[in-house]
Amino acid sequence: MQVIPGTQLEETWRKSIPAQVFLNHFFAIDFHIQRQDDLFDLARFPLFQSFEPTTTEEQRKALEKLLLNCWSAEYALRITPVVNDNQYLQNSLHWTFPQAYYSVLFGVRAFLLLAGESISNEETIRRRVGNMVVRGYYPSSTGFYASGPLNNYRTMRLPLAKSKPDLTLPSRESAAQAEVAQFLKTTRDQRIKALRQIIQKNPKTAFRSARTGEILQKFSEEQYKQLGKQLGYTTYFDILSRLRISSTNREIERFVDSEIDVRLFHESLVNIVSHLNAVHEAYIAKALGIAGFKRLIAKLPIYLQEGFLRDRLTNIIEPLLLDSQQEHRLAA
Repeated sequence: MQVIPGTQLEETWRKSIPAQVFLNHFFAIDFHIQRQDDLFDLARFPLFQSFEPTTTEEQRKALEKLLLNCWSAEYALRITPVVNDNQYLQNSLHWTFPQAYYSVLFGVRAFLLLAGESISNEETIRRRVGNMVVRGYYPSSTGFYASGPLNNYRTMRLPLAKSKPDLTLPSRESAAQAEVAQFLKTTRDQRIKALRQIIQKNPKTAFRSARTGEILQKFSEEQYKQLGKQLGYTTYFDILSRLRISSTNREIERFVDSEIDVRLFHESLVNIVSHLNAVHEAYIAKALGIAGFKRLIAKLPIYLQEGFLRDRLTNIIEPLLLDSQQEHRLAA
């Protein structure tokens, strides 16, 4: 399609660019996940094989509530694209964005609960996830991360991310990794700038001039290094949290009013959420045993038991745990 300068079409196209970039980023993560196809690699991870925490009755009750929230949000996310109405899908971004984030958030909280950390503070969770990603709890499809100070980031576990992304959907793994790397960088930009603002607004924490004692208005490379260390790692969790942020400010309107493939956006979100939830479910099932995990699912409403959750249990969780048992026997 040719866009003629000075026309209404050009104005619409320009307004759609931020939304298109956002779509490209999430499509790239989905593309990367599908190409890696590495969920079953978990079976060979030492951290996965050794994940055998003891659970109390109180923990199991808390776990049931967290997983109900996780799966209910995923269910709501999944049924939205079924509606064959693009205008409805466009407007539905107001609730599908946060559904994607909160589904994964509750799944992470359930995983952390069994790891011995009952955490609800999202900033603390973000840091824990960053550490788990770096330590190797996740397969490479979602094990990417960024670190370092502003304008000098390092993106890890994206070895093909050497090119600069454009406004087209990635069709090669190298292009997808470049998109993901760019998404990590812009997300880390936001985090570091927000952290700087919080620190500098508080007289007790603000960076000051060594010469005058005044609160700094400009940061040097050294100050940004300190901010980078305080921030920790930037991972998939930070990226998904942008869906929550977008739902609570005017940024969401740019997506509602844009000319992008909203159905593709929904499909990408569903695939990403499903993959991440499967990772956390695998650890939970490993901790509870497959029989204990099935008993937990049996307490759910029927509409949750018989849909995507049953498919994931049959096609992913059970075979993965079986593979892990076989790997463990071979290692012994």
